[in-house]
Amino acid sequence: MSFAKPIVWALLSALFAAAPALAQIAPHPDKLTFKPFIYVPPHARDFRVLLPTSQVPAYLAVDHELPLVNIQIYVRTGDYVEPKDHIGLAGLTGYLLTRGGVDGKHPYTAEALDERLAFLAAQLGSSIGETNGQVSLNLLSKDLDEGLVILRDALFAPRFQENKLALRKDQLLNEMKKRNDESGAIEQRERDVLAFGEDHFSNQFDTQASIDGIKRADLIAFHQKNFIPQNFIIAVSGDFDRDTLIRKLDALFSQWPLKGQANTAKVPAPTKKMPPGVFLVNKSDVTQGRVSILLPGMQRDDPDYYAIVVMNHILGGGGFTSRITNRVRSEEGLAYSAGSSFGAGIYYAEPFIAHFQSKLRTCGYAASIVLEEIQKLREGGVTAEELGTAGKQLTETLPRRFATKAQVVATLAAEEFTGRYQKDPDYFQRYRERLLAVKRDDVERVAKKWLDPTVVTMLVVGKKDDLLNPDPRHPVGFASLSKSPLIELPLRDPLTMKPLRPGKAPAAPAPAAKDPRDRH
Repeated sequence: MSFAKPIVWALLSALFAAAPALAQIAPHPDKLTFKPFIYVPPHARDFRVLLPTSQVPAYLAVDHELPLVNIQIYVRTGDYVEPKDHIGLAGLTGYLLTRGGVDGKHPYTAEALDERLAFLAAQLGSSIGETNGQVSLNLLSKDLDEGLVILRDALFAPRFQENKLALRKDQLLNEMKKRNDESGAIEQRERDVLAFGEDHFSNQFDTQASIDGIKRADLIAFHQKNFIPQNFIIAVSGDFDRDTLIRKLDALFSQWPLKGQANTAKVPAPTKKMPPGVFLVNKSDVTQGRVSILLPGMQRDDPDYYAIVVMNHILGGGGFTSRITNRVRSEEGLAYSAGSSFGAGIYYAEPFIAHFQSKLRTCGYAASIVLEEIQKLREGGVTAEELGTAGKQLTETLPRRFATKAQVVATLAAEEFTGRYQKDPDYFQRYRERLLAVKRDDVERVAKKWLDPTVVTMLVVGKKDDLLNPDPRHPVGFASLSKSPLIELPLRDPLTMKPLRPGKAPAAPAPAAKDPRDRH
């Protein structure tokens, strides 16, 4: 037992030595305190370079963790510049740019190009959306030189192979036929029409006729006009030497075979205001209804932007900490998902949207709760806890946008592409302080200014008979939620996008033109 005493004395000595530290341990997890989380976002100046000859802006981030290189090219083009008599041309061009073969220095058929990319374990893709085009390449760093040759050929000499064009047209036609299958797709489509107007470029739908009318020559002409270095911004991350890559990229974009002028066309803004009232689309084969409550929105450079971000987080954008989610989902059990977003448009104002999906006969009641929460916020009563939670969550999620080197350069390149870098180069550096500077009075002020219940536009999609026959336990009808009479919007023919008369079947697809090469 003689050896036990030294051990006991050693343990007691250690315990007494640790006593000050133990005294600092919180008695309960709720009492734990942490140092304030301060995140400094990356700045564009540390990644941006102008290629010496072509003057193309490039954002470069070296990352030797994996032997990969990821290249993303943003192109100033989009649906907004396609001819009105060729709706769908931009999307077709973007899809086939890297999927229809290439000519140029090393020609490949579409099939041979797919085979070569598979051999290199490389991924090459492209698309054109409403307001931008993107071309991407991901490959092993040892194959970068060959990958750059393929990328250059795809950018300036795509083949737009005829059989791939025909295949894509068939795919689009099959996708069109499904336009009325899902209530969510109908809601998105008609919501945009209400928000921006039938004549806005974003609501110019491709149809069977418009797609059939597009020829290979149209794709070539659209490509040649838009795919020039003056319309490019590049983001590259991965395993490379920075100076060497700058020289390679400069060589890639210098002496460009296609000549043209940079796209300076402004993205058109809507010319019509949202019509207030309740609008219903009868989708008779669903058991739940979808409701969107819209209000006029703003652009992201509006002085109220930061106060509105915080306000929306409190109202419905903050998930389980927000008022709409708590009332509609947690307290009333009317919806699995309910919330709101305040669209801060880049090129034009985008609407505020509160949304949920609920049983058909309780949709009216759930909508009344959302409107009630909007009114409550207008009347004030924002708590210090709500303000603190919103500020904390909004600032602490910022690092997610820069989690990888690829995300860093993609985010910074997108900022320049959309013009915010030029107007506010320190946007991310000042994001935290600007958000945390929002006070309770700011939130209540913008709520009164922007959440005007007299101009609400409500879209409801679901089975009409049940939507207009509310549950007796919650007898709230949509007619009581607006001073304007309820307006029924017809479904659209999926192939022509023209409104269908009640009871009228969609048009049957026209037979495909017979290939003259087919002898049978």
